[in-house]
Amino acid sequence: MHTHIAEAVKRPALVALRPDLVCLRFETMKVWSALGAVRHLLDTGAVRPGDTLVDSSSGIYAHALALACHRYGMKCHIVGSTTVDRTLRVQLEILGATLEQVAPSQDLRLDQEARVRRIAEILAEHPTYHWMRQYHDGIHRYGYREVARTLDRELPYGQPLTLVGGVGSGASTGALAGYLREAGRDVALVGVQPFGSVTFGSEHVADPDMIIAGIGSAIEFGNVRHELYDRVHWVNFDCALSGAVRLLRDSGIFAGLSTGAAHLAARWELRRDDSRVHVFVAADTGHRYVDSAYAHHGRAPDLDTLAPHEVASLRELRHPWSTARWPDVDPRAAGRPAAATATGTDG
Repeated sequence: MHTHIAEAVKRPALVALRPDLVCLRFETMKVWSALGAVRHLLDTGAVRPGDTLVDSSSGIYAHALALACHRYGMKCHIVGSTTVDRTLRVQLEILGATLEQVAPSQDLRLDQEARVRRIAEILAEHPTYHWMRQYHDGIHRYGYREVARTLDRELPYGQPLTLVGGVGSGASTGALAGYLREAGRDVALVGVQPFGSVTFGSEHVADPDMIIAGIGSAIEFGNVRHELYDRVHWVNFDCALSGAVRLLRDSGIFAGLSTGAAHLAARWELRRDDSRVHVFVAADTGHRYVDSAYAHHGRAPDLDTLAPHEVASLRELRHPWSTARWPDVDPRAAGRPAAATATGTDG
């Protein structure tokens, strides 16, 4: 029996689509990140019960942080984007979290930067507030250690693994692979990105239809450890939709577009190497994508007709789907320093 709903909501399910293709399915994965981070802050004395935690969010992290604050007796303030819908706004209000939304912007970078500026103003007005900095503070990785232990326990020991999932903040897939490798598992890490994200260098390829910005970013994220990733897939809206629709049709798993992109990439990786167990991450459910994505399932291309364009340089990235061994195209290998100093957040 759980003592708080956050403990129940965070529990993942491992669903085998076939023996070598497994879905790691969450109702909302970021609850692990928020709970682990808040618990660490309390344990180290960085914050105390009753303190106010503040961060920026496009929705998912706002709910996770509100639940964590409710669980541990903290106050929560969110600077949100206009993508925070009515359903979430009402939940946040009842949970005791406060929300302010910045003016709408068609430019993701401007939206993120506006929220960061507002947080700076809030901190100047309330210096006792603690900024969570979900995309830059490494404490957001800590909660995933328990998930890694679950994977290590449930998956056949001694068999190599390929973990596929959205990069996002850098906390989830990076932490899972890192903890599994520490446990002695042979793990290849495959990151999924939207076009237009600076995180893995696709900012020069726009995708006006893409609505899964949470797996990428218009600004640099300090929590992304690029060296952990063996391969990256850049996927556009139509391909992500195809992966999500096929997953629902074949397995009954109703998940978000980032899951569709990860499903698509994992199936391709499995065709390349069937000696490994491929685990792809379903970070959230598909409910918020019903009107914007699933309602258009008729336009989704047949998944079996899709194949990525293998690139040797980031300059070669193109729609609808590109992939590369990351070490081969990492611009830092050519002397460009990795930028990890921006202070924006999203998610």
